[in-house]
Amino acid sequence: MPLKTIIEAKKLTYVRDGELIIDKFDFRVTRGQLVGIIGPNGGGKSTLVRLIAGLIRPTSGTVRIFGMDPAERAARRLLSYVPQRGGNIDAQFPATVEEIVRSGTVGRKTCDHAAEEAMDIMDVTHLRNRTLGFLSGGERQRALIARALASRPELLILDEPTDGLDPDARASLYATLRQLREERRMTVLLVSHDVHAVAHEADAALCLRHELVCHGHKVCMLRGEKIRNAFHSERAELAEHHAEAHDARTL
Repeated sequence: MPLKTIIEAKKLTYVRDGELIIDKFDFRVTRGQLVGIIGPNGGGKSTLVRLIAGLIRPTSGTVRIFGMDPAERAARRLLSYVPQRGGNIDAQFPATVEEIVRSGTVGRKTCDHAAEEAMDIMDVTHLRNRTLGFLSGGERQRALIARALASRPELLILDEPTDGLDPDARASLYATLRQLREERRMTVLLVSHDVHAVAHEADAALCLRHELVCHGHKVCMLRGEKIRNAFHSERAELAEHHAEAHDARTL
């Protein structure tokens, strides 16, 4: 049985203030995959996930999620997006962790159970009565991811989710993502600067620097000039951790 396509981009292009940010991207993500989005600062990673989430419109080309325009309400109901650093949410916002997580269940009949489940998954239940100003950066990040999970999305988009997390918390987050994929067949897009983590955790990777340098069935297998161009340095981690990396398709 063919795998269900969750995201499909064709000639996806985005220009901002005359600058080409995303240049004719073609890729496909199937159900249950964890796809790492990697590349240097300013390479277009956050722009790409905002296009996929329907927060901005392509200049040309198309991107579809679940076969729909990301801006459609039916599509939005199936995804949750956690921007980098929570979208710079105001730490003084007078809401408790429980209130923040419950805000992600709007429109769900089982909101109580969904909120409790999400807080348990992200290990923030004991913080339920704390306001944002009394949370560490890592605790705040976990609360915002719990809010995203409370809507029980089929597609979860995380932009630098490990920013502010200590090593144990990062390992716990990756374990949680593995569990969600195994138990719910959730599809995850993960923007990260941590090439090692992507190599270990991801089923596929999108490596970009305005152009789509490569995307692979397992991970990108890049060496030499292309990897230097993408990361401004020699990085072979993506080729080292997967015996099946030879199956990757480079562009």
